[in-house]
Amino acid sequence: MKVKLKEEEGIRKAVNEINERIKQYEQSYAVKDKQDLLAMCALQFATEALSYQGKSLVDDVALQERLKVIEESITDNL
Repeated sequence: MKVKLKEEEGIRKAVNEINERIKQYEQSYAVKDKQDLLAMCALQFATEALSYQGKSLVDDVALQERLKVIEESITDNL
């Protein structure tokens, strides 16, 4: 698999995450077929991705309020 240098760290983290989940599944379930374990990982990742769909990872309202306070503080000190 070829990856760009700037993507390499993210790919390595993803590989580590997959390997960790496979280990967890191997310990928790009597599944020995790697293909089944990979399918279980894929299903879990897809489910997690869908749960984040449409949700902001940042609380926009709180962020806007903090930015407003910072802006007012800068304006007052100019």
